Amino acid sequence: MSAPLHDLTLAEASAAIARRRLSPVEYLDALRARFEALEPRLNTTILPLWEAARAEAQKAARRIARSGPRSPLDGLPVGLKDIIDLAGHPTTCHSRHLLGNVKAADAAVVARLRAAGAVFPAKLATHEFAIGGPAFDLPFPPARNPWNTAHHPGGSSSGSGSAVAAGILPAALGTDTGGSVRHPASHCGIVGMKATYGLVSRRGVFPLAFTLDHVGPLTRDVASNALLLGAMAGHDPQDPGSVVRRAENYRRHLRKGLKGLSIGFVRHFHETDQPATEEVAAALEAAARLMAREGAKVKPVTLPSLTDFAAVNRVILTSEAASIHGRWLREAPEGYSALTRKRLLPGLFVRAEDYVQAQRRRRELVAAVEAAFAGVDLLLTASSMDPACRIDDAEAVEATYSRQARTPFNVTGHPALTLMCGLSKAEGLPLSLQLVGRYFDEATIYRAAAAYERAAPWAALRPAL
Repeated sequence: MSAPLHDLTLAEASAAIARRRLSPVEYLDALRARFEALEPRLNTTILPLWEAARAEAQKAARRIARSGPRSPLDGLPVGLKDIIDLAGHPTTCHSRHLLGNVKAADAAVVARLRAAGAVFPAKLATHEFAIGGPAFDLPFPPARNPWNTAHHPGGSSSGSGSAVAAGILPAALGTDTGGSVRHPASHCGIVGMKATYGLVSRRGVFPLAFTLDHVGPLTRDVASNALLLGAMAGHDPQDPGSVVRRAENYRRHLRKGLKGLSIGFVRHFHETDQPATEEVAAALEAAARLMAREGAKVKPVTLPSLTDFAAVNRVILTSEAASIHGRWLREAPEGYSALTRKRLLPGLFVRAEDYVQAQRRRRELVAAVEAAFAGVDLLLTASSMDPACRIDDAEAVEATYSRQARTPFNVTGHPALTLMCGLSKAEGLPLSLQLVGRYFDEATIYRAAAAYERAAPWAALRPAL
């Protein structure tokens, strides 16, 4: 291989393995060397499992030599956010409460990937219980942004975003309740997908909010993301939120381009609801122009305000999280970081009336987004309103969780993807856009994202580590 092996995307490594130009063991060894060189600066990993993954990669290599790959993921490494169960290993949720929480079985999504031949070299850093972070008073340090280690990588799937962007892993799984796959994807300049609610099982994943949680893939390119989602998706009768849906090939339209698609540009999210920096606004306008040049019809679309979506998300999330954490909050609050306690405690004081009214308003917001899709195929919006802030600036970090446009689509359950659309001038940090689709139309999102990725210059950029 001419390029450094750690620089291969998941899809590129898959193709090289299928052509017998690359061994899964050789690839994993190169990634491990990358991990050992960079990890002291990035803090991506809670539990390294390279030796166990290498043994599985050796099995895959022998299998491939005999009869070819079991699937496009055979022998390929995928990192796991440490709220996702991996049999025989602890799921700590980055918390003192669960340091000895060894799991007997894989999460459903891990079982699917294992059946496809994937291997699992690391349990990755998160914010505590996917809500409280970054915090510096926990058993593990917070992950850092590989574009600038003084900066926030986004959360809560922070280790997943950092590891993928740094070339430590070609792919990782995160979870997304208010944007926590798409936030690190945005800040780290990679691709993150929150699929339609219920498309990917959450069984074996520690919950934050039952009616908002999603599991999603983070990768360095669109094709790899579509490949990984295809292996993850599928009905699970043991997950009450899982939907009955036939498996799809989400890569089927990747070369089709933007011609014939209608894209609704939701400008008010970043112009008036949560005014973005000039650089973010300019990058979004440039992306819209590029999509139009590539053949899409781009037109303005108005949705309810970000304030409405955020209020509904906050009431539902804090209420449902309190139902999960109530006993610990009352009996062992010292087990949490100070920031996690601050974020969880308000849920104990939300009235049942408020929760019910939030769910009623949620249905109205769903209807408004569905009405918008009557006239367009996709929505284009901001993701974050700012590039990544310094990780030690608590006030700026706190603002990142409100200055974004990801939460609306946890409220409504529509699929949404973020990818890079620029770099900030002052510090060279990623800027990103968001594409949103109709329910179960992930393939069209990937089609548009792949077309933009080909036409724009950003996909080839990497952090200078």
